[in-house]
Amino acid sequence: MCGIVGYVGPGSALEVVMQGLRRLEYRGYDSAGVAVISESGELRTAKKAGRIENLDAELARLDGALTGHTGIGHTRWATHGAPNDLNAHPHVDAGNRIAVVHNGIIENFSELRSGLEAAGVELVSETDSETVAHLVAAELAAGAPDLTEATRRVCCTLRGAFTLVLLDREHPETVVGARRNSPLVLGVGDGENFLGSDVAAFISYTKEAVELGQDQLVEISREGYRIIGFDGIEVEGKRFTIDWDLAAAEKGGFDYFMLKEIQEQPTAVADTLRAHYLHGRITLDEQRLDGSVLREIDKVFVVACGSAYHAGLLAKHAIEHWTRIPVEVEMASEFRYRDPVLDQQTLVVAISQSGETADTLEAVRHAKEQRATVLAICNTNGAQIPREADAVLYTHAGPEIGVAATKSFSAQVVAVLILGLALAEARGTKFGDEIAAEYAALEAMPALITETLSVIEPVRVLAREIADSRAVLFLGRHVGYPVALEGALKLKELAYMHAEGFPAGELKHGPIALIEPGLPVVVVMPSPVARPLLHQKMLSNIAEISARGARTIVIAEQGDLLAAKHAAHLIELPVAPTLLSPLLTTIPLQALAAEIAQSRGLDVDKPRNLAKSVTVE
Repeated sequence: MCGIVGYVGPGSALEVVMQGLRRLEYRGYDSAGVAVISESGELRTAKKAGRIENLDAELARLDGALTGHTGIGHTRWATHGAPNDLNAHPHVDAGNRIAVVHNGIIENFSELRSGLEAAGVELVSETDSETVAHLVAAELAAGAPDLTEATRRVCCTLRGAFTLVLLDREHPETVVGARRNSPLVLGVGDGENFLGSDVAAFISYTKEAVELGQDQLVEISREGYRIIGFDGIEVEGKRFTIDWDLAAAEKGGFDYFMLKEIQEQPTAVADTLRAHYLHGRITLDEQRLDGSVLREIDKVFVVACGSAYHAGLLAKHAIEHWTRIPVEVEMASEFRYRDPVLDQQTLVVAISQSGETADTLEAVRHAKEQRATVLAICNTNGAQIPREADAVLYTHAGPEIGVAATKSFSAQVVAVLILGLALAEARGTKFGDEIAAEYAALEAMPALITETLSVIEPVRVLAREIADSRAVLFLGRHVGYPVALEGALKLKELAYMHAEGFPAGELKHGPIALIEPGLPVVVVMPSPVARPLLHQKMLSNIAEISARGARTIVIAEQGDLLAAKHAAHLIELPVAPTLLSPLLTTIPLQALAAEIAQSRGLDVDKPRNLAKSVTVE
């Protein structure tokens, strides 16, 4: 959600922080601000509601006032208080000694605020974040030896999910960060060090990073860093090397990031597949689950949100088909509240691109409390969800800047298919040659995705034609139903249109009432060869909606002559195995939504009210 940057070093703190904030814009925000300790020892801040361009204008008005070598920055997504200049971060204490930026929610802020007000402190914003600046200042006034210790003491009083990064005017060569249930990573440079919500904040300066664990603080200076727990005990962080470069976070000549990321799907799928089938065996990633554990699994729950939930629905098809294990797919936000039946033979699969999704993280913790085995599918090395899981299967989609999931969704689909094959292998429900054949089909998908990408230009033309439509419906059967849901979600996210995805068999149970002349209806066709019965039933659905004047947009495999006869607009895709076909059929739906949004003059990469990573419930 919010973007956070911290810097100590010989360079211009303002320059480093502002560049980091721009690289974190994809996370979503409604205000931005910075704080710098000047060379004369003053703490200076600038903050504005709206886009970073508004902050740029404010900095220009201040004309070089924020010069110095130690600074912090923030892009805010409003939770407590309206998105205005006053509530924007950083927040400072009454003596303008401490500056703080904050991501997350402090759940006990009302009682903390009341205590501060009772002590005569006047708070100037509506935020929960400002309380931290005053509390840390009070700890220093009460004798805390330094900013790190004062912050540690305050963190022990806070409830909720938070990342904090702070400056102290009296210690100008130090920045302190703290995290609980919210992302923060340390970047290690040469004579300079960085903090960020995401490695994208400092990727242009260093590829060396350190994971910060739960309930830990980090103190950075030019000389180095130290990490301590909230209990005061110093700990070692886990270092890692960032395996993508700055170019991966640039648009690379595309008009917007999402278009670039749609085009990167062949690479994302190939990279996610790499090294998972070695010496005739399926392998997972870190904290590998022993085959004996997988053999004992008798039920699978998939927990996820948004597009990851749709990948989970596809997991159900593959895992049940290949292993005969029952699979339930749950919205992570509902999972722990309905008291699901879990035990030691239950595998809970948590899918999260960021690895920090709050609802999914809490679902993981609930599953662990019930002694279930948890496997995370994640795109972010060292994130909280994979750290708390028993095992992790990393997707290798690279950085995804556009808020709407594209290549990360494709990589998640591949990951759940790999997991399905691992379960089938462990349980003996597929022979070795069958698994080899399935994996070979997966390895053929990047080429088919590339072929699909080469034929989607007509989709963009069509998108411009229907951009003024009031609504769009999506229909699918079998694996086409999750694809329909994903297509509808993309259109809602990007174009702010009413869009619904339905199982086509439910059409006459209510949704057909929505059909009216000219209404675009996207139909994801089953294969006439692999699913002839479903194909015939879908043709009947198309006839029903066409008879009522709908504008049918049919996605079908090449050679489907019957679909061509019934379609107002036909999108032909390469032939692929049924369980793998969503890797192709989602692509035109991504392109359709993006082009409609652009035709409407909307920001494709940063749709309103949305953030890339949802780190609060």
